[in-house]
Amino acid sequence: MYTRSGELVIISRVKFKGKWKFIRSLRFRITLMLVIIGIIPSIIIENGIVKNYEERTVKLRMATIRNQCDILRNQLVKTGYMEDPTNAVINGEFDMLTNIYGGRLLIINKDFKVIKDTYDLDRGKLMVSQEVINCFNGRETSQYDKKNDYIAMTVGIQNTETRELQGVMLVSVSTIEIRAGKDILEQKGFFLLMLIMFVVLILGYILSGSLMKPFQKVTRSIEDITDGYLDESISVPDYLETELITDAFNKMLARVRSLDESRQEFVSNVSHELKTPLTSMKVLADSLNGQENVPIELYQEFMQDITEEIDRENKIITDLLSLVKLDKKAADLNIELMNINDLLELVVKRLKPIAARADVELIVDSFRPVNAEIDETKLTLAFSNLVENAIKYNNPGGWVRVSLNADHKYFYVTVADSGIGIPEESLSQIFERFYRVDKSHSREIGGTGLGLAITRRAIVMHRGAIKVYSKENEGTTFSVRIPITYTGGQV
Repeated sequence: MYTRSGELVIISRVKFKGKWKFIRSLRFRITLMLVIIGIIPSIIIENGIVKNYEERTVKLRMATIRNQCDILRNQLVKTGYMEDPTNAVINGEFDMLTNIYGGRLLIINKDFKVIKDTYDLDRGKLMVSQEVINCFNGRETSQYDKKNDYIAMTVGIQNTETRELQGVMLVSVSTIEIRAGKDILEQKGFFLLMLIMFVVLILGYILSGSLMKPFQKVTRSIEDITDGYLDESISVPDYLETELITDAFNKMLARVRSLDESRQEFVSNVSHELKTPLTSMKVLADSLNGQENVPIELYQEFMQDITEEIDRENKIITDLLSLVKLDKKAADLNIELMNINDLLELVVKRLKPIAARADVELIVDSFRPVNAEIDETKLTLAFSNLVENAIKYNNPGGWVRVSLNADHKYFYVTVADSGIGIPEESLSQIFERFYRVDKSHSREIGGTGLGLAITRRAIVMHRGAIKVYSKENEGTTFSVRIPITYTGGQV
């Protein structure tokens, strides 16, 4: 029993989830929007028609009753009814009026005494109501009591010759038939609204399905690409929106493919770079093992070569670890306010022995004091790589100039050299991992192809930018721009 109930719960949840998914769908929302657009104006129109019917019917009833009252009051004056309310003809007309309209009529003389009541309830009594008083003061009234379904009005009985007001005619008539007509109209309107809503719902569902077809094409194409069925880009130009979506997706897909190719190339390069020193060491070791009575000088030479290959392997691994650390979020930056002049002086001081051995002059130009919010370790690594590369790829007797300047928002570091330069076709690739312009020369001087990738990543993490200008055999200039105030955020 427990299993059965558990299965029922799971099935009900799945069904509810399916229904909820449809409710969240764009097709449902378009259908609902079309229904709302179709129903709301219909409701407004239906209410307007019913209200207009009621107002027009009430006004017509009031006008009819007032005309009847005008005729009656003229007869009252002519026949002297106010002095002798026993006139059978007039009383018969009163009864006929009240019977036709289902109402009540009272005649009140100038002493506020009721001399005629078609209901025979208040005859002989005084009638001192606000409406009667207003009528004696020359203000006839008409009002519609929607709640109790009647119209009440007062008509002054005035002598046409002397213009003297002899009394007041107080009339109330039923409006139940008006309410009944209104109810019938509302019922028909409600039925018509239900019919309209049903038609709009069906048409809206069909129309929304037609509108959603291009988006379904986009979804299927994306799913095919995700499942690996398609290698080419997708195109659904049915709507401007689907065209924009597919264009954006194609750009993203191109970027993903580029990253995947870059990842594969990176893995291949890492494997190659790590394998090369190991292969060299194995060849050297096999050479030693394959010989008997190896001279000590040769043994020392081979061991020195093996040591150099181990150092090279260690440098590659160190650079890879540095790159992995720099690939983390910018939140890992240890930001503090630093003196950039002192930082560059320290970088140059550390590299001066290398420059002296390469017969390269190292120059520092600081145009103004600069303090900025930076990660000292990462930027020191970046600037050290730039200056060290400028020394390594230079000519004997050459120079390297490090310049520092700033404005109100950024500080600028320029590393220029008189070295061998970079071919124009290679400028766009020098920041890629393991890319080297001249692999043989780079290997001779111990390059791993990771230095500039590390440098660029460290600068980008600071929300900075780096550009390179170079000409073969004339030298290279790297220009770095970094915000003085760290803005934060992920990179």
